[in-house]
Amino acid sequence: MKKDIHPDNYRLVVFKDMSNDEMFLCKSTAETKDTIEYEGVEYPLVKMEISSSSHPFYTGKVKLVDTAGRVDKFFNKYKNYKK
Repeated sequence: MKKDIHPDNYRLVVFKDMSNDEMFLCKSTAETKDTIEYEGVEYPLVKMEISSSSHPFYTGKVKLVDTAGRVDKFFNKYKNYKK
């Protein structure tokens, strides 16, 4: 194994899923400026758009997220191909 290729600044970080406010604590080297109090202790915060607690593959629930009408554009573009 090569020496000195892995970072040595691991620390406890809170990851927060912004779609459902689920949080979990894990070691990471991710840089962040935000902090949050988690279980009475303040930790660095990494905000995520999606995690295993909100991803349709893991939850079995389909959630349609429409950003700036992209879904409508798609349906309008391909509406003539519908059988």
